[in-house]
Amino acid sequence: MAFVINHTTYSKTHNSSRIRTPRRITTRHSITDLIMSYAQQTADKIAVVDALYRFAAGLDLRDHTLLASSLAENAVSDFGPAAAKAGFEYPPIEGREAIITAVSTSISSLDTTHSVSNPRVTLDGDKAHLDALVEAQHVPRNNPSRHYLMKNRYSVELVREGDVWVISRNTVDNIWRDGDQAVMSVI
Repeated sequence: MAFVINHTTYSKTHNSSRIRTPRRITTRHSITDLIMSYAQQTADKIAVVDALYRFAAGLDLRDHTLLASSLAENAVSDFGPAAAKAGFEYPPIEGREAIITAVSTSISSLDTTHSVSNPRVTLDGDKAHLDALVEAQHVPRNNPSRHYLMKNRYSVELVREGDVWVISRNTVDNIWRDGDQAVMSVI
């Protein structure tokens, strides 16, 4: 039987309670490297999710600068799968400025809230993949008694640009929806 105390392995002989000479299983340097690696991975995962938070907040606050900070210059936004389930067409949009213009125009008469949950991040060097659920509430400004609520699954590809993660592709599929579908006719 073996056991570890302070990263040192100790062995007990089968018929004796005598403890053998300790054997180091790792060095202080490799432990530090491991901790730093986990810390960097954790920081990257938080930064990846933050890109989607910036995207959602940029939409809801109508903050074009914040929205732009979440997108790569050549980003692609594909809302087509979700739109089809909601009964309308919405072709993929390419390019940061085109995305900002299109989404800002399409929701200009709506108050929206986009709540992000269940983020799962996979890192691969300077690229990442994020799966998340986003609950998107749409309420007409001129008639707040109506609403259209969508629970969507976002499949997001991201790239690291310097110290910041940005969205290079966002594909949105719908899981369920509730409310007055006509609210979305403005889109």
